Amino acid sequence: MATNFKPTESPEGEIVYRRVSVPSEERAPQGPGAPRFDPTLMPLLVGCALLLLFVLILGNLSVRRVEDTSQKVLVMEQQFAARANLLLQYRIALTRVDNEARDRMEAEARHELRPPFDLRLDTARSDLNKLIPLFDHLPLADMPKWRTFRNDILTYIDTTNDNREYSLHGFENFQRVDRELNEIIRDTSNEQDQIFQQSDALQRSSARSIKIWSLIAILAGLFVAAGTVSEAQRRYRQMRQSMDTARREREFSNQMLGGMVSAIAAIDRQDRIRSANASFFEIFPNAGVGSSVHDEVGSTEGMKILQAATATHVEESTYRGRWNLNKNGTAHTYDVYSSPLEIDGEHGQILTLVDASEAVKAEAALRRSESLAAVGEAAAQLAHEIKNPLGSIRLGVEMLREHTTTDDALRTITLVERGIHHLNKLVVDVTQFSRRRELDRSKVNLQEVIDSSIDMVADRIQDKQVSVKKYYARAEIIGNWDDEQLREVFLNLLANAIDASEPQSTVEVSTELIGLSVGTRSVGAVDHITKPMARIQVVDHGSGMDAKTQVRLFEPFFTTKKRGTGLGMSIVRQIIELHGGTIDVQSEPGKGTKFRIELPVPTA
Repeated sequence: MATNFKPTESPEGEIVYRRVSVPSEERAPQGPGAPRFDPTLMPLLVGCALLLLFVLILGNLSVRRVEDTSQKVLVMEQQFAARANLLLQYRIALTRVDNEARDRMEAEARHELRPPFDLRLDTARSDLNKLIPLFDHLPLADMPKWRTFRNDILTYIDTTNDNREYSLHGFENFQRVDRELNEIIRDTSNEQDQIFQQSDALQRSSARSIKIWSLIAILAGLFVAAGTVSEAQRRYRQMRQSMDTARREREFSNQMLGGMVSAIAAIDRQDRIRSANASFFEIFPNAGVGSSVHDEVGSTEGMKILQAATATHVEESTYRGRWNLNKNGTAHTYDVYSSPLEIDGEHGQILTLVDASEAVKAEAALRRSESLAAVGEAAAQLAHEIKNPLGSIRLGVEMLREHTTTDDALRTITLVERGIHHLNKLVVDVTQFSRRRELDRSKVNLQEVIDSSIDMVADRIQDKQVSVKKYYARAEIIGNWDDEQLREVFLNLLANAIDASEPQSTVEVSTELIGLSVGTRSVGAVDHITKPMARIQVVDHGSGMDAKTQVRLFEPFFTTKKRGTGLGMSIVRQIIELHGGTIDVQSEPGKGTKFRIELPVPTA
């Protein structure tokens, strides 16, 4: 229920409250079981997780491809190194065997003394024989050139066993084996270049694969990002629509509460004001959000209302009674209600002050109308019963006057006629008061009606030796009124003012055109329109009236005069109210009386 209110900071933070009747399953999830993330963030989180998964997969594939390439290159280089090392060992071993065989042959040719066993040649031949099985473990051992080389080495070794065979075929076999070994070494050198080319090709293939995977990952990432953005956009639009709907509902609620004539406030368990509308702050101008109802937030009457309304915590809507309160110098009557409200998990209440001033006035007016109608009906019946005998009495008194000659009898007849005249006036006033009046409206100049009324009481003015001062508005005030009945109003007021004035005193009559500001409630605001009114004031400086007399002044048959009927002021108010106007009186004993009349003036 957030509305326009004074910007007072609440020490408790954000105000959250709801009706007691709201089921617990419909409340917003809170506490440890509540979701950690806003639903709007879920698409972003899912998109980020998918992108991270793609990055991890791409990184893993790239690492594995690089490792495979490195492993293949390493294997080829190791194989090449093994073959090169083996060929080198063959070269060394073959050269040793050939050298030892030559030394043996040269020693025999010179007939030198040799050891009983050819130990060094056997050792060299043994080393060469140890290398031959290694052919079976080489990847190229099945190739014809390698098999030929292997067979020729075995043939050459057999040749070195016999000196005579060596002398015949040893050199030829050695040249053949040596030539084959050189070819193999040469092929191995070419194979190294092939290994470099294969390594470069593998690296380029790996790079190409990684680029392709990166492109796929980028495309997948773009697809995921597009889907994530689309889903986030959709969630954002939903959230924005929800926020717009909530904002419009909140604004509508604020405008509705702000436009209410009733004053509404939410009060928590600790009797603090948590929220209120503008009407509440008009009644309690010192209040603010967070203020305690026990602080001096308003007038004495207002504080009594707050304390009485918050004395107990209600469990259901409760009527707290009707209270009178003076607001901005004007008396108002409020009906006070309390309703339960849950605020921050505790039981608070909604305090509602309904302005019943107009209803009270209407009830009083209705009661007054009913009593006046009853009085008028009875008075009319009584006047009807008095009227016929009164005519007979008047006729008899006139006949007695014609036949009476003594002064005492004539004075007695005069007294009787005066009483008959008084009774006749009473009958006329009662008849006029009790009958239903209807206005004969026409275009009327207010100043002219007042002037004619002053002329009609000229004899009273002369007898009392008072003067009438007129303070009229500069421009003529023209209205759609009943001039005869208005004249009756001004005759009564002027007559009473003259009667209440001291000799040689002054009676003042003034007119002015005013604009009466009338507040009308619209959605969210109070609109003020200006209604033109004619204000007439009749002021005397006579004896004045006390408060009790002012209260009963407009009651039927109430009078302070010895021969008054007590219906004159009742008729005056009746006529003014028929015109849609108001009349009030201000008076103090010994300081005079001021009557103020306000009549609506129709606009062009």
